[in-house]
Amino acid sequence: MTIVNVARLRRLGGVSVVALAMAGTALPALAERISWGDPVAVGDGQARVAVSEQTDGIPSSVAVVLSAGVLEGLPTETPDQHEWEYLLSMPDDSPITGYRHIGLNWNPHGHIPEGIYSVPHFDLHFYLIDEAERQAITFQGPDREARLAPPENTLVPAGYMIPPDSAVERMGVHGIDTDSEEFHGQPFTRTFVYGYDAGRLIFLEPMVALDYLRSRPVDTLPVKTPAAYNLPGYYPGRYRVVYAPATDEYRVELLDLRPFPATPAKTL
Repeated sequence: MTIVNVARLRRLGGVSVVALAMAGTALPALAERISWGDPVAVGDGQARVAVSEQTDGIPSSVAVVLSAGVLEGLPTETPDQHEWEYLLSMPDDSPITGYRHIGLNWNPHGHIPEGIYSVPHFDLHFYLIDEAERQAITFQGPDREARLAPPENTLVPAGYMIPPDSAVERMGVHGIDTDSEEFHGQPFTRTFVYGYDAGRLIFLEPMVALDYLRSRPVDTLPVKTPAAYNLPGYYPGRYRVVYAPATDEYRVELLDLRPFPATPAKTL
């Protein structure tokens, strides 16, 4: 199974290309390479997206790469602001992955549940919807109940639950892994979250604590996967949080990407 070269990807668009890949259509191969998104200033450093692809043009990983300076000079909480979001664009010349953009959220004092995630950390939202769709998620107005509708069981991995207070505007509702160490007496270091809107799975979210990053981790972890996905794309079987001394950078990376077609989902 292959996927088209970059020039053809630009012409065909994301959904049709994934459909071709699902159908097993033979397509031209590419040289192995990494595509980079535009850098964004964060703290005293910068963050950007890197998409790696195999020689046949199929994406092998999608990563957020943080220079070492990102861990310093971060904004602190004020009475008017408790969280900062940095919008990271996907590379223009990468193969289509299904991810439309990435929101890097800095939480200087963490967030709920109190005593679990109330430590300084980053949330990395790999969104499967575009920015306009995301901005429309307000949980207000006549579509509030529809947006809060729970997803089908097939879209939720085993061991995950969606707390009743997990809806966040311009994000969605959050599904958390109850088997994670932080729910079993250990401090929070990293975890993997799924996000939903109107019963649709719309983002994947590794969360990483600041102190954990400062420890310069080299961890590759399994991703619990649902039985189905309602949007087509390349979904991970593992994720990695790693410090790379050669470049003095940190990577939070989706690995073992496999293509999945869309399945019927609830709509507003």
